[in-house]
Amino acid sequence: MSQEKFKEKVFQMIIGNLLRYGVWISLSIAFMGGITYLINHGNEPEDYSVFIEKDNNIFNVVGNVCEGLIHGSGESIIFSGILLLFLTPMLRLLISLFVFFLEKDYLYVFITSIVAIIIGLSVSFGFSH
Repeated sequence: MSQEKFKEKVFQMIIGNLLRYGVWISLSIAFMGGITYLINHGNEPEDYSVFIEKDNNIFNVVGNVCEGLIHGSGESIIFSGILLLFLTPMLRLLISLFVFFLEKDYLYVFITSIVAIIIGLSVSFGFSH
């Protein structure tokens, strides 16, 4: 009984640290990207009269962010922080799925799998908007 509580406590600690450090790291990256963006483009006036919607799928966005990171683009650094912020709870979901599978709790494996599939499909194919 104490072994089960120990494993559960370790799992909760790992999940808590993952969420805590994932948020802090992603915010730090986005903050550094904001500083980089302001250093490079801080004096340029912004035109808010025209809004251009860039409706790309996630694969194009990730490719553009990686290309921008190679060139040191502040916008890409900010967006990589946002992507990391999104991936933090997704990683928590996948770790939970793995732990539920190890515990042979197949009902939660099934439910967590459905949630992961729905999120993955909505992000991949744009069902979220």
